Amino acid sequence: MNTKLVNFIVKKYLKFDHKNPFISISAILAFVGVAVGVMVLIVSMAIMNGTAKEFKDKLFTMNYPLSIYPKFEGSVDKYLLDTLEKKFPNLQFSPYLSSQAIIQNGDTMSGGVIFGVNKEKEMKINAIYKKAAQDTEIGKYDIILGQGIKDKLYLSPNEKMTLYFTTIDPSGFSMMPKMKRFKYKNTFRSGLNAYDKAYMYTTIEALQTLLKKDKDTYDGIHIYSDDAFNDIVLLKEVLQEHNAGIVGWWQQNGNFFAAMEMEKKALFIVLMLIILIASLNIISSLLMTVMSRRKEIALLLSMGASKKEIKSIFLRLGTIVGFGGIALGVGLGFLGIYILDNFNIISLPADVYGTSKLPLVLSNTDFFSILIGAVVIVILSSYYPAKKATNIDVIDVLRNE
Repeated sequence: MNTKLVNFIVKKYLKFDHKNPFISISAILAFVGVAVGVMVLIVSMAIMNGTAKEFKDKLFTMNYPLSIYPKFEGSVDKYLLDTLEKKFPNLQFSPYLSSQAIIQNGDTMSGGVIFGVNKEKEMKINAIYKKAAQDTEIGKYDIILGQGIKDKLYLSPNEKMTLYFTTIDPSGFSMMPKMKRFKYKNTFRSGLNAYDKAYMYTTIEALQTLLKKDKDTYDGIHIYSDDAFNDIVLLKEVLQEHNAGIVGWWQQNGNFFAAMEMEKKALFIVLMLIILIASLNIISSLLMTVMSRRKEIALLLSMGASKKEIKSIFLRLGTIVGFGGIALGVGLGFLGIYILDNFNIISLPADVYGTSKLPLVLSNTDFFSILIGAVVIVILSSYYPAKKATNIDVIDVLRNE
């Protein structure tokens, strides 16, 4: 193949055609369309990934990587905890008791879930709790509240409030709820409003006393793991012997993340259509180039140029326009991510999304999927016009034109 000839013709056809300006305008529109499509895809995938990661981080902390629960009452106890700590020294365990409760301060009331935890063990697995508890001295009936509960009850440090528990004791001919005065010590903020308005932490000894629980029996054990997907398999083997089950954070929120993943895939397909539509301009501009250059193509073929060289000319024309658009789109996409990440252009409601800053994370998988998808569309769009150019009847064209 005569590479010099191919390159010479390609350079000539890339120049703006003043006789047929619509052909060049169509090519420019294709170039811009591909660039815009790639840019929008990159920024959109970064936003979707960032949002999912932000929610995952928040839910990961408040829901814990793994949680052990009893299949039968009393099956999660200190013996099981000691066994697990010996067998899995790389994991962190925190036993807990929990109960629904109503908290009252003056005439204001709020409901939620109260957890009784061991301060030292809980701080090792819960960064949100650690931030609130590490510099705070916590007595038996002291309590740490979510920011939403604290704001609703207008509490100040060391102020006392009353907690009403849903477990009730018979008292004569009536049923009276259990109540106890607790001292407010500190506040935590998880970044998710639903947790900040519902979660409370106290000592495990307090709930053992109030709920009349055996001191060696727990409602469950929270576990921190760096490799929860593999550790859950190993833990299940041990827990079968103790009539206890285990659940991962992804199982507790599976529907939510499945919906986000489906949204991401749907958005990817829809935005890829932008590139597909832009590629139609590549097809139209190349076809118009073929039609307007029929005489030149026929002359080239009559002078000894091969069909492979003619096809190569138009393939290169299409790929130069398309790949140029892809390269520009990648540059604009990363520029958009940089601007959105470093300048507070878009502000989010923190109580809904857990952060006021737009989260942006572009994974390598998404980036290469965008590149591969765009490249395939561009090559396919260039192939048909290139194939069409080789089917010109040389004798008919030279005789009539």
